[in-house]
Amino acid sequence: MAVLKMRSLGVALLAMSLAAPAFAQKLSLAERVSRLEAADASQSSSAGQANVELLNRVTQMQSEVQALRNQVEQLQNENAQLKQQAKDQYIDLDSRLQRMEAGSAASGSTPPLPPPSAANPPPRTAPGTSSRPPSPNAVDLDARALNGQGAYDIALSALRQGDYVESARSFQTFLADYPNAPLAANAWYWLGESYYATQNYPIALRSFDTLLSSFPDSPKAPDAMLKKGYCQIEMGDAGAGRQTLNRVINEFPGSDAARLATSRLRVLSLDAR
Repeated sequence: MAVLKMRSLGVALLAMSLAAPAFAQKLSLAERVSRLEAADASQSSSAGQANVELLNRVTQMQSEVQALRNQVEQLQNENAQLKQQAKDQYIDLDSRLQRMEAGSAASGSTPPLPPPSAANPPPRTAPGTSSRPPSPNAVDLDARALNGQGAYDIALSALRQGDYVESARSFQTFLADYPNAPLAANAWYWLGESYYATQNYPIALRSFDTLLSSFPDSPKAPDAMLKKGYCQIEMGDAGAGRQTLNRVINEFPGSDAARLATSRLRVLSLDAR
């Protein structure tokens, strides 16, 4: 009996020893599955977090792009304002120069009469009359009549008052009556200005061209060439206008017209951008 009990105990111990590895293997497999599931859950969590971070980055980039667009629009608006300010400053400066020229032309003195000579003796004084020379006012009136100063002043006054139709008509009359007067070149210039002010650019261009061809050495030649370039630009021929303005700069360096031409070319360059 003892022997049988010992054998039964041995068999039981043997069976337990054989079952232990299988149970351990099952536990190991379950543990591995559990670890895989945990790893998968961790990866899913990491992927979700990565997607959230990516979405946040995309949102941030979209915000930055919108901010850049706003800055670009702001810069474009500021650039447009600077262009308009440059144009306004140019127009203001040009109008000031015109008013100064108009004032100086209206107050300018007339050429003096030639002095008496053997070929041109002074008039004899009739008996009983004064031998004093005529007053300066009388001499000025005679000179103004000979040179058409009065008609010129009337035309220029109409221009300064903004009556461009009347000033154009008066300057035309002056040029018809006094084509070779000392103020003829100025009259052609202001005639062109009268048409330019009413946006009759082709007629204004002809007036400026007439001045340049008939009176190339006139002090008004630089201004006439400048306004010729303006007319060409206003008529849509910017290329010819640029060439004319460059001629002003090259042919009359250091003049007010050259400075205005340089300023207008800069404005044209800004408009072309």
